[in-house]
Amino acid sequence: MRLVMLRTLSALFLACALAAQAPRTLRVDYYHTGTASAETFSPDRTVLEPLPWPGDPSKALDTSNLGKYFFEVVDRATNRVVFSRGFNSIYGEWETTGEARAMARTFSESLRFPRPAGPVQVNVKKRDARNAFREIWSFSLDPADMTIDPAPPPSPGRLIAIQESGDPATKVDLLILGDGYTPEERPRFEQQARKLTEALFATSPFREHRKDFNVWALCPAAETSGVSRPSTGVHRRSPLGTAYDAFGSERYVLTFENRAMRDAASFAPYEVLEILVNGETYGGAGIFGQFSTVAAGNLYAPYVFVHEFGHHFAGLADEYYTSDVAYESPKDRPEPWELNATADPKAPKWKALVKAGTPLPTPWRKEAFEKASHETQARRRALRAANRPETEMDALFAQQKAFETRLLGTDAHSGKVGAFEGCNYEGTGYYRAQEDCVMFTRDDVPFCAACAGAIERVIALYAK
Repeated sequence: MRLVMLRTLSALFLACALAAQAPRTLRVDYYHTGTASAETFSPDRTVLEPLPWPGDPSKALDTSNLGKYFFEVVDRATNRVVFSRGFNSIYGEWETTGEARAMARTFSESLRFPRPAGPVQVNVKKRDARNAFREIWSFSLDPADMTIDPAPPPSPGRLIAIQESGDPATKVDLLILGDGYTPEERPRFEQQARKLTEALFATSPFREHRKDFNVWALCPAAETSGVSRPSTGVHRRSPLGTAYDAFGSERYVLTFENRAMRDAASFAPYEVLEILVNGETYGGAGIFGQFSTVAAGNLYAPYVFVHEFGHHFAGLADEYYTSDVAYESPKDRPEPWELNATADPKAPKWKALVKAGTPLPTPWRKEAFEKASHETQARRRALRAANRPETEMDALFAQQKAFETRLLGTDAHSGKVGAFEGCNYEGTGYYRAQEDCVMFTRDDVPFCAACAGAIERVIALYAK
């Protein structure tokens, strides 16, 4: 199987590798340890992935100013930055939970970049309380180091081309991984991967940029169908380690098995990574620059796929604020780095899109929305506590969707760009660009104007 896989990938990259002499992909796996008040880093291993770097060498530097973290690769001979990217991390999310104030935890993370020609310095930065980047870790790396591991990991199986639009160096390469699918269930995975790909490209602005994407799929075989859901006593050792109940949130689906995920993903070209979970219970997650997840068998999987992909791909903030989350509210209200949230309603990041005469902040039926939303959340918690069938949760969501569509679609400023209070998990102090959006509700609406602009900015970072 591995020989077949390598032959397939060799054919895929032959023209690109010969024409551009693309370097191999270098990956540094490391441990991120700490609490809510202190963090440390330690190296784990450095590997050469099986494939060439899929990106455009002329777009090696990230100027988007997105991400809670940022890393840069500096050539030691010239002191020139040769590669950089912004990103978020599981640790960066966990440190905002109550648990992080009581104990320390360690998470595995990775930095991926083109193999440099000579020794480099890798600098990792993090935003401070005012969202300015400060260096927090730095290390030297010599690509000739004998400890760098070039051995390919076990193959996850056949690479599936969902959509081939061109040379990976000129496209955004999206890789969809399956977790919790047995060999007999792989056809189901492929069907779901194709269905959710269509859902993504049916949504603006991805629809208009479909030709800027390649979409690949891999599905390592699971011995047992499904993934872990600890709150119901279900535990599985799935290939990628994906599970519900991350940080105590029943719908939050993450993997803490970074090594396994990265090794499986290394058999495909990718900049962005989606994990389809073989499950019907509503859930998902999205971490900017890392990965996103979705329970692919759920009725609302298309919506969750698109919403969580918005987090992972463009660093979009959640615009909802009435749902239960694991994170604790910050004391201050600094201007968020996310492009779809602001703490300044008089001068939002998207002010150029606001039409003359639109009031800032912009009034909306906030009290009616909050009352209905809190009632829905209470019913949702009761259903989960009683472990009721997922069909009852689906019916509850359908009722909520119908109410919110009417409320938010018939308001005085529906569809207009303004500054609507309630965003970023907070009912006050943060504002979103439009009354409704993919990042706000499950309604059948597109990304708001601010989200669309952020998405197109990231597409431009990868695609020609």
